[in-house]
Amino acid sequence: MSQDEESVYEKELGGKLLASVSRSFYLTLKALPKALREPISLAYLLARTADTIADTVEVPEALRMECLRAFDEVIRVPDREAEVRLAERLAKAFAAYQTDAAEKRLMEVVGESLAWLGTMRGEARVAVLEVLERIIAGQILDIERFPGDGRLRSLKTAEELDDYTWRVAGCVGEFWTRLCASELEAAFEEGVSVDEMVVDGIGMGKALQLINILRDVGKDMKLGRCYLPEEEWMEAGIESAEQIRAESGKLKPVWERWARECDGHLEAGLRYVCRLQEAKLRYATALPLMLAFGTLRKLRAASWEEVLGGVKISRLDVARLLTETLVTSRSASGLMAQAGRWGRVVG
Repeated sequence: MSQDEESVYEKELGGKLLASVSRSFYLTLKALPKALREPISLAYLLARTADTIADTVEVPEALRMECLRAFDEVIRVPDREAEVRLAERLAKAFAAYQTDAAEKRLMEVVGESLAWLGTMRGEARVAVLEVLERIIAGQILDIERFPGDGRLRSLKTAEELDDYTWRVAGCVGEFWTRLCASELEAAFEEGVSVDEMVVDGIGMGKALQLINILRDVGKDMKLGRCYLPEEEWMEAGIESAEQIRAESGKLKPVWERWARECDGHLEAGLRYVCRLQEAKLRYATALPLMLAFGTLRKLRAASWEEVLGGVKISRLDVARLLTETLVTSRSASGLMAQAGRWGRVVG
């Protein structure tokens, strides 16, 4: 890649645009070692683009599915003319529906994002392509399961929920790990294998997605989606998906069961971070993990009505977390102690 290409794409897309579409994750991206910053920033930008295509409910389902498949195709098979046509189509069909200026801009610069992908080479490119293929497949499956016709639908089984968290986030943990192994010398603690790190990286990814599901349970129900499994809420006394809205309090034990599941995945994430050897990488990876611990703690302290209304960690807490993690990430013991202060549940 030439210096000119790097300055244009990283500065304008990997900098300004990413900072505006993901304020919290951008803190992680900024802290990453340079060898990892570009491929991870690009992968996030393209995944976020696919996510916006999938979530723009004002656009008919058939068109969203068609555009997601076309997006997947131009990512896997470079074709500049096809990229330009798709970019023009997305800008025309999706940009106007974005109420957030950053999301609108994301839909307007798809052509540049795909051009940035065209500059990627080697193992980093292979890793980016693989994780995007998995994420987009998960988003297509999500539209098929939740068509947005006003009816409330639910995932059926715990296995479906586990598979969903793998498709949209667990696979990112594997991507992150394999990229560290290929792009950063001595990323992991001596004696720890890449395969071991992959397992814990997947667990951390699943934890972060479960936090989103637990935090957004009320919002998702309004959109016709319930990710908590039918087999479990039926045992809690709910007889149909539509009944969830009328008797949402019965959903709380299922919510609590998946909060406990999240605890286990967070433990994998903590083990993962403590085994990272490179200082910047450990700090950058610890940030979303500690934010997840803090968010889950705040969710557990809220009433069920507050959970349904939406609970977020405060900006003050985020600022505290940034400062604290800068110090604690110097050692595994420091990170373990911080996790305890931010809500770690043991046993």
